[in-house]
Amino acid sequence: MPILDAQAISKRIGTRTLLSNVFLTVRRSERVGIVGANGSGKSTLANILAGVAEPDTGTIHRRRDARIEYLAQDPPLPPEATAEQVVFGGRPEWDRFRRQIAAHPGDTEATVQFDELGGYALELLALKLLSRLGLSDPNAVVGPMSGGEKRRIALARVLFAAPDLAILDEPTNHLDAEAIEWLEEYLTLEYQGGLILITHDRFLLNRTVSRTLEVEGGQVFSYEGGWEEYLEAREERRAQEASREANRQNFLRRELEWLRRQPKARTGKQKARIQRAESAISAPAPTETKSLALELKESRLGSMVLEVEGLKLSILGRELVRDLTFRVEKGMRLGIVGPSGSGKTTLIRTLLGERPIESGTIRQGTTVRYAYLDQMKEDLDRDATVFDAITDGRTKLRFGDQDLSAYSYLERFGFRGEAARQQVSVLSGGERARASLARLLLTEANVIVLDEPTNDLDVMTLGALEDLLMDFSGAALIVSHDRYFLDRVATHVLGLDGRGAWELSAGGFSAHIERKKELARQAQAQKPVESSAPAPEPAVKKLTYAEEKELSGLLERIEAQGELVQALEAKLANPEAMPEKPEDFATLVKALSAEKQALEALEERWLVLEERRLAAQKPKR
Repeated sequence: MPILDAQAISKRIGTRTLLSNVFLTVRRSERVGIVGANGSGKSTLANILAGVAEPDTGTIHRRRDARIEYLAQDPPLPPEATAEQVVFGGRPEWDRFRRQIAAHPGDTEATVQFDELGGYALELLALKLLSRLGLSDPNAVVGPMSGGEKRRIALARVLFAAPDLAILDEPTNHLDAEAIEWLEEYLTLEYQGGLILITHDRFLLNRTVSRTLEVEGGQVFSYEGGWEEYLEAREERRAQEASREANRQNFLRRELEWLRRQPKARTGKQKARIQRAESAISAPAPTETKSLALELKESRLGSMVLEVEGLKLSILGRELVRDLTFRVEKGMRLGIVGPSGSGKTTLIRTLLGERPIESGTIRQGTTVRYAYLDQMKEDLDRDATVFDAITDGRTKLRFGDQDLSAYSYLERFGFRGEAARQQVSVLSGGERARASLARLLLTEANVIVLDEPTNDLDVMTLGALEDLLMDFSGAALIVSHDRYFLDRVATHVLGLDGRGAWELSAGGFSAHIERKKELARQAQAQKPVESSAPAPEPAVKKLTYAEEKELSGLLERIEAQGELVQALEAKLANPEAMPEKPEDFATLVKALSAEKQALEALEERWLVLEERRLAAQKPKR
């Protein structure tokens, strides 16, 4: 039975149509993801489905007995309430009896009702939810809290309510990787209701949803499966649309030639042919989806970027990092991860020279030039127009190796016409993120520093940013909780625990997690049964000269091998380049398989050597 059924809904904002004749049904316990470009109408659709906004046309049928809870991007919370009071409000009847018992401890009837609804076990659940989402003080008042803290409280309230349908709009924003992993597990294993999930977290989409909806050009397209299945099915749909459009264009050329000869429509067949031609001419072409290509003008960079040795970080007497030692070289993309408050942003600010060094040393290459995207997007003047905030009033811009007009450049990031003349202060989170990225890409740099770049960016822009980073020949420092993003772009991951310890590993986020698990297994295996003395660390064999030389050239070999694999894949995907003979096609497939195996072997060799190099450099702790 459907929990929610939307019939022919449409919505316009100003002169722009966000949704046009959309049909959507969500059934009991179904898990649905919603994706699309920033500004495509995802949040508008969520508002309408949740009953916060009304469609211009169409109807929404919600099952009468169904409880629907909605996490908005900017949830309204009572400023005078405490965190736990907000969460308790997710179960209003249970909360009414809880408050009644607190006011009248001897009220037996209220106690019976309270116990039947879950009793104090639910109170413990509410506190657990707050704790797992990084809110340690349940009695803290909501009013003075940051936007991120308020969103986490609102998310805890939705989960505590255990509704028949939860509509979550970007629930992972302001969560660290540990909290996101917990949320993924909770939604998968414990939450039993239906789910509508708007998120840029592709891991979360892959692991929690069974159907993906794409909002594009006012339409909603439905695909079975999570993120990866959606990508494959979307490309197949677009290929079919392109084929149909090519056929339509061929038909139009033939019919227009015939019409130009001014046929006399004496017969029914001729009249029907003219009508078909006129219908084909008036039919709209499929919306062309423009991919976003990002570029950054690079300046020359030496081999050494940063050397950090024995660095200590602390805030208000609390030690965050001790004896931190690592080296950043050209071509290295270092992901920095850890729980909220573990010192990730503090480390970035210290490396950039914005914060004094407490102890230890930081040496910077003489040619280093930074391009920095801060977490709060403070590079944008809130009182300025989008045009002025991004371009500093310039009408001509240099983007990569191109000269563009300022308005043409802004259009690439979705700021067209009036959108370019609005104030920064009225921008949504996603628009601010795109504006900050647009401003950053106008700088000339060789080291990119990104602090939580994936917050509020849609998955299409994220893909373009990933491509930029992987093509970038300089270095990058990236603070992020986005596991999929780090798996794609990071060559190394530095993990901070917020209590002084740290771990540097080669590879992306998944490799880092496996490394942590392996270290935990080794520590458990070496743990003495009775003695409390620490187990001696195993000796690490340093790289030989030949191995160091091999390692120094492996990344270039991996990049070249990856390009070879991509070229073969593109050839197989192009019908015009397909071999005529079946045996030639089989040879091409076999060659692709061999080149992929060669790529995997190179990557594995790099991981082995890089892990040994890092382990040999690591100071004894």
